[in-house]
Amino acid sequence: MRFRWPTRDAWRRVPSRLAYLWRTSLQVRTVAITLLLTGAAILVTGIYMALSISNDLYQSRLDQALRDSSRATTTAQSTLNASDVSSGDAGKNLLNTVLQSVQASTSSRLVAAYRVPGQDTGVLAPPDRGSPAMNSVISPDLREKVQNGGMKQYYQSVALPAGGGTDPGIVVGSQLTLPSYGKYELYIGYNLRDSENTLLFVQNTLLVAGLALVLLIGAITWVIVRFVVEPIRVAARTSERLAAGDLAVRIPERGEDVFASLARSFNGMADSLQSQINQLATLSQLQQRFVSDVSHELRTPLTTIRLAGDVIYDQREGFPPATARTAELLHTQIERFDRLLSDLLEISRYDAGSVVLDAEPTNLVRLAEECVDELRTVAEQNGSELVLDAPGGYFDVPMDPRRIRRVVRNLLGNAIEHGEGRPVVVTVDSNESAVALTVRDFGIGMSAQDTGHVFDRFWRADPSRKRTLGGTGLGLAISLEDATLHSGWLQVWSSPGAGSCFRLTLPRVAGREITASPLPLAPTEDSAGVPQGSDAATGSEAHA
Repeated sequence: MRFRWPTRDAWRRVPSRLAYLWRTSLQVRTVAITLLLTGAAILVTGIYMALSISNDLYQSRLDQALRDSSRATTTAQSTLNASDVSSGDAGKNLLNTVLQSVQASTSSRLVAAYRVPGQDTGVLAPPDRGSPAMNSVISPDLREKVQNGGMKQYYQSVALPAGGGTDPGIVVGSQLTLPSYGKYELYIGYNLRDSENTLLFVQNTLLVAGLALVLLIGAITWVIVRFVVEPIRVAARTSERLAAGDLAVRIPERGEDVFASLARSFNGMADSLQSQINQLATLSQLQQRFVSDVSHELRTPLTTIRLAGDVIYDQREGFPPATARTAELLHTQIERFDRLLSDLLEISRYDAGSVVLDAEPTNLVRLAEECVDELRTVAEQNGSELVLDAPGGYFDVPMDPRRIRRVVRNLLGNAIEHGEGRPVVVTVDSNESAVALTVRDFGIGMSAQDTGHVFDRFWRADPSRKRTLGGTGLGLAISLEDATLHSGWLQVWSSPGAGSCFRLTLPRVAGREITASPLPLAPTEDSAGVPQGSDAATGSEAHA
C-alpha cells in the first residue's frame, strides 16, 4: 500500500477539525488543558532546576579553581623566596622552574606570566612566558586588577580556544615576586568543558524526563477522563434517544457511586415521563375517538334534520314573514352544522394519522380558475372583485385536487370575508422546484399576535364580526394539514390596515424538497392598484 502525502486542502481542514474536537469533546478539552498546565509547571520547574544546577556547578568549579590557584601561587612564591638568584640566566631558569611547578601542582596546563609594567627597565629580567590559548582571552581589565591588587586573586570567565572552537573556562590571576627582578603577573586557566558536559547531560535528562512525564500524565488523564466521561456519553446518547421518541431506553445502573445515582435518577425521570406520555397518548386517542364517534353519531340525526329543514325551507314562501325568516335561519345553521361535522371528521382523521393522499396530475392554474368562478358571485355580493394573475404554473403537478381545492376555497373565502369590499388578487407562478399560489386581500389585516394564531383550531381574529360564509374556525387548520400532507408550505403575511397575503407552495415533484417559493410572501407591488402594505408588516410561516 503506497503512502499518500496529505493534500493542501487536507492540511487546511486540520484547524477546523481540531476546533470541532475542542468544541464537541469534553475528553479532548480536559486532556489538552491538563497537558498545557502540566507542561507549563514542568517547564518552569525544569528551568529553575537547570539554572540552579548550572550555578552550583559553576560556583563549585570556581571555588575549586580559586583554591587550586591559591595553593599553587603560595607554593611558587615560597620557592622564589627561598632561592638566591643574581644572574639573568639563573633568573630565567628559576621562572621556568616555578611555572613548571605551578603546572605540576594544579589541574591545569594553561599557565602564563607577564612582568608588571612600570618597573626598573635597567634590570635584565626574565622574559614573559605567555600561553597561546590564554594570550587572547586575558582582558585588560583583569590585568589591571592583578597589577594593582597585590597578593589578591582575581578571576574572569572566558571562552578558551579548543580544536577550532571554544570551551568555557576561568582565568585566575595573582602576583608573584621574583627576588632581584620585581613583580610578575601569574595567570592560570581552567577548562570547564567537563562541567559543561555534565550540565548538558543534566539538562537533556531533565528535558527527556519532562517530556516523558507530560506524556505519562496525558495518558493517565486520558484514561481517567475516559472512565469519567463515558457515563456522561451514555447519558447523553440515552437522552437523545429518549428525546427522539424511544421511551423504553434506560441508562444501565452499575455500582453505588455518583454515576449510579445519576442513572437511577434519570431512569426514574424516564419512567415518569413515559407514564405521563402514555397517559397523554391514551387521552388523545380517547379524545380523537370521542370526536370521531360523536361526529358519526350526529351525522344520522343531522341528515334527518336537514331533510326536514329542506322541506320547511322550500315552503317558506307560504309562511308568515317571521316564520319564513326562521326557516331561512334554520336552513343556514343546519348547513353550517353539516360543515362543522365534516371539518371535525377531517381533523380527527389527521389526528389519527389515517389520512391518505390521493394524488393525481393537476393544473393549479385551472384549479384556481374553477375556485374563482365558484366564489365570484359571493365576492360580488360583498363588493369585492376577484382577479386571477397567472404568469406561470401552466403544467400538471402531482396533488390531491380535492384537498388543494378546499385550501384555495378557504383562502378565497377568508379574503372575501375580511377584504372590506376591495379587490382580491389570486396569483399563480412556478420555478424549477415548486409551484405557488397566493391570495392577497387589502382589508383590515392582522396584528403580529393575531398572525401567530391564524392556523390555530377554532381561532378567529374577530369573533364579533358577521360571517357571510359561515366559517367553522377549522378551515385554516385543515388547510395547513393539507399543505403539510403534500410536503408543501402554507404561509401568511399580514399588516394592520394593509390586508393579508396567504401563500401555498407545492413541490413540482412529489417528495422533493422545495428550495424557494416562486412568489414573494410579503407583497411588493399591488396588481389591483390598491396601495401596498407598510414596511412594518408581520408574517407567520407554517410548512412541512
